[in-house]
Amino acid sequence: MTTINNPQVHAFFHDATNTVTYLVHAPGGRDAILIDPVLDYDHRSGRLGTQSVDAVMAAAKARGLTIVQILETHAHADHLSGAPVVKARTGAPVGIGEHIRDVQGIFRPVFGADDVSGTGAEFDRLFADGERFEAAGLTIEVIHTPGHTPACVSYHIGDAVFVGDTLFMPDYGTARADFPGGDAATLYRSIHKLLALPDETRLFMCHDYLPEGRDSYAWETTVAEEKARNIHVGGGVSEADFVAMRQGRDATLAAPVLLLPSIQTNIRAGHLPPADLDGARRLRIPLRGAETIEGV
Repeated sequence: MTTINNPQVHAFFHDATNTVTYLVHAPGGRDAILIDPVLDYDHRSGRLGTQSVDAVMAAAKARGLTIVQILETHAHADHLSGAPVVKARTGAPVGIGEHIRDVQGIFRPVFGADDVSGTGAEFDRLFADGERFEAAGLTIEVIHTPGHTPACVSYHIGDAVFVGDTLFMPDYGTARADFPGGDAATLYRSIHKLLALPDETRLFMCHDYLPEGRDSYAWETTVAEEKARNIHVGGGVSEADFVAMRQGRDATLAAPVLLLPSIQTNIRAGHLPPADLDGARRLRIPLRGAETIEGV
């Protein structure tokens, strides 16, 4: 197979979760990769929907593209993955970093999720750091970039890298590192793996949150821009200073609204928990502090 270095990238912004899904293909190619698809979920009603997946797949069809590979950058804590829906419609396998096993090990007891394998078997492919594979006429290199979560990976495709939650746009900074298994020093080192790439390398974010002073969402930048202007790591910020900043900032952050439904779904490769005896599918909410409240 002849592989193409630099991909064409089409971004789809999901307003409800500030998530960016990417449709990626070789110039002139007919096959495509889908990165971080979103399942619509209304937390107030528990209602699920496929509007986001439908829009991406309609765009792929309009471009004459067939999705042949689905890639997750990590087990997201802010949206439910749409990967199972895309796989059901296209047959495309779902891949994620091999350290998803660690994340499953952390969260399986939290949710009493005895059906979760702990081996990553829910996913079709588990990628190791430095692994290279081909899909859609493109060569993809996997870069393990833990810190936000143990399983985070970035996908390096030609002159583009899809960084997941490792970095944000320069004016927004970096991901939190206070989730179970997260670590600010590890995140700093992962970021510098990415910043060691050529300055012209395109970096594609998984989220944007429209910081003050900017009036439109953005999700593409470069290594040079991040090194020069990132408000958390740009200009040669030391690891010690970054860790102090990150830990202080993280201590002020609330949990993501969809943390509990997202994690218990996404460690199952986007599948919902098994049905109960009545056939209904239910998410679980572990309660904290109940042991200290009399009478509950």
